[in-house]
Amino acid sequence: MSLPAHPEHRHPFLYRSIVLPVLALLRMGASPQKLAWSIALGLVVGVNPLLGSTTLLCLGLALLFRLNLPASQLANHLMYPVEVVLLFPFLKFGAFVFQTGPIPLAPKVLFAEVRSHPWTLIKSVWLWEWHALAMWAIAGAILLPLIAAILTPVLRRMLVRAEAHHAALATPISTF
Repeated sequence: MSLPAHPEHRHPFLYRSIVLPVLALLRMGASPQKLAWSIALGLVVGVNPLLGSTTLLCLGLALLFRLNLPASQLANHLMYPVEVVLLFPFLKFGAFVFQTGPIPLAPKVLFAEVRSHPWTLIKSVWLWEWHALAMWAIAGAILLPLIAAILTPVLRRMLVRAEAHHAALATPISTF
């Protein structure tokens, strides 16, 4: 005879880590629209190509626009692996659009540049970074409202389902 599953282990990890916290925020009174904008902000800021800046940037923007801090930070931190993956495409696309020349990504070339022209390399890296940030800002300006528009009806449906489920649990079962 097997024991019943512990309540925390009934759902997959991602459900427990993402869906349940969002449902908890909805139940605490966060509107679906404000929560959608909070999550969208976290998702967009979370892929910004300036590594190490996302937490503070997301926090500042969420405070500025009076969004839900836990939701924006949850989405922001979930995007870290995507941020790392998108770093080089943002750098390359920025270099392409602004015609700043190729980025020396090969270790031999990079170390040769460090040894022979360190100050020039530092200036170039900052230039590539600013161009990558410009590409991210343009993409973010387009994606942020799009993501929020997609998430708002999804979160509304989640709230309705959660309220219906809660009401069903609260209704006493009649016995014959």
